[in-house]
Amino acid sequence: MDERKGSREGRRFQPAQFLAASFICAIFIGTLLLMLPFSTHSSQISFIDALFTATSAVCVTGLTVQDTSTYFTTAGQLIVLILFQLGGLGIMAFSTLILLVAGRRISIQDRILIQEGYASSKIKNVRGLLRNIFIYALILELAGTLFLFVHWRGRFSETRAFFESVFHSVSAFCNAGFSLSSNSFVAYRGDVWLNVIIMVLIVLGGLGFFVLQELKGVSMALIKRKRVRVSLHTKLVLFLTFFLIVGSAFTLFILEGNRSMSDFEMKEKILASFFQAVTARTAGFNTMALNSLSVASIFMLIILMFIGASPGSTGGGVKTSTAGVIFAFLKSRVHARDSISLFYRSLSIDLVVKAFTVVTLSIGVIFLAAFVLFIVQQDGAMKGIFFEVFSAFGTVGLSLGITQGLTGLGKAVLVFTMYIGRIGPLTLLYAFSRRRAYGKFEYVEESVMIG
Repeated sequence: MDERKGSREGRRFQPAQFLAASFICAIFIGTLLLMLPFSTHSSQISFIDALFTATSAVCVTGLTVQDTSTYFTTAGQLIVLILFQLGGLGIMAFSTLILLVAGRRISIQDRILIQEGYASSKIKNVRGLLRNIFIYALILELAGTLFLFVHWRGRFSETRAFFESVFHSVSAFCNAGFSLSSNSFVAYRGDVWLNVIIMVLIVLGGLGFFVLQELKGVSMALIKRKRVRVSLHTKLVLFLTFFLIVGSAFTLFILEGNRSMSDFEMKEKILASFFQAVTARTAGFNTMALNSLSVASIFMLIILMFIGASPGSTGGGVKTSTAGVIFAFLKSRVHARDSISLFYRSLSIDLVVKAFTVVTLSIGVIFLAAFVLFIVQQDGAMKGIFFEVFSAFGTVGLSLGITQGLTGLGKAVLVFTMYIGRIGPLTLLYAFSRRRAYGKFEYVEESVMIG
């Protein structure tokens, strides 16, 4: 009887497994496409390089072992664009949309998969959510394309300016970090127009579709002069996003203003500080040489990469709300309070446990990946390797220049790190764990000393 139950349990639909498998399928399809002769100028690319590039694109990371602007043809660049658009908005969201267009009704399994993909169990109207996701993405990416095209049409031919605009607009909104310039946006560090457009797209893509949807409702209510209640999640995401951007930009300006940015004009110092503060939270572009930064600034960027964007967004990291919940827990303990609260709302202990679980698993993955890299990249500096691993896990794409010098095993380590960082360590844990325990029992309780 127990064996039959175990067998039924093993065959039971598990959304985490489907979600993990969908990213693997997309990565391998992308790998095969990038290995086709028309994708590269040399008509050949090694399997590990194609796999690394496809993983980086699907996981919206932006780390590259081959220069996207010179190594890949326009067709190859288009494949990369499609891959990070697919990975940014969610593979299951795309597949469900195709089923809807084909006239198929959304099943319970489809609904669960969408909930798993966007880290929410509160989705009631999946059809409406999908519609809004694609509408927001389409409007914002088209707007970004238009502004960039107007700005670039004098620099490139109209056809090339259009492709560059589409590529960078989608890359910025999806927090992918891929660029068609070998040195990212270093040449544009004083360009106010381009810096602002890219930063706005990155921030909007990193807020999360639930926050964007709520902000739309708040805006409509204010126009109609109606009272509106903003959810705790949106308050927390907006507050932490603002704090992380402004706080880290100010810190970068203080630390690097008279050091690595000493020869910058004041306008360039301000733009570079804000741009790097925004992009380090999962986008991966840069307007200054990261190798010139002080160790303190590098450490701050690592913290930003680890926190990342917000749930239900195109970005990675452990997420802003996770950091907020942990801060609220620690604050309650400092004030000797049993209850945990944020913005005059109480948080459940289950939420705190989940937040600590995500952070603990994430740190475990990062340190394991770094340890293996130390073994296979014996000539690598500790600062560069740790920065690379945090960047890969946070799906950021920033690098101190060691990516293209990685060995085959080193690239494989980062491939797994990017994959786990994109789907989330908690999702991976659910995918390979039992959904429920066999039998119910408890052991005798005993205490241990802590701290």
